[in-house]
Amino acid sequence: MLYIHEAHPSDGWQVSSNITEGIEVTQPVALSERRALAAECVEQLGLTAPLLLDGMDNAADRAYQAWPERLYVVAPGGEIVYQGGKGPYGFQPDELEAFLQGYLPR
Repeated sequence: MLYIHEAHPSDGWQVSSNITEGIEVTQPVALSERRALAAECVEQLGLTAPLLLDGMDNAADRAYQAWPERLYVVAPGGEIVYQGGKGPYGFQPDELEAFLQGYLPR
C-alpha cells in the first residue's frame, strides 16, 4: 500500500462525511507530518499490509495516477500486472480480489 497526499484535507477540499466521522486533518507540509498521518491511518484501520509513503514531491502519485485512490499489483520484477480504475467510482476491491485469486499461486 502507498500513502499519498490527503484527498480531503480540512484546509483543502473537505467533504461533509469526513466532518461527520470526525476525520479532520490538514494537508501535511513536511514528510514527518505525512508519516504521522499514515501511522494513524494504519492504526485506525487496523491495516496489516506494509504501508509505503510517497515523498512530498508526490512522484508516486503522479506516476501511478493514484489520487484519490487506485489499486495496482506490481510483480516482483516491477511489471504492473493489474491496474484498477481511478477512485472513487473505479475503486473495485472485489475486482482486485478476483484477479489475485487467479494470479497468485495456490
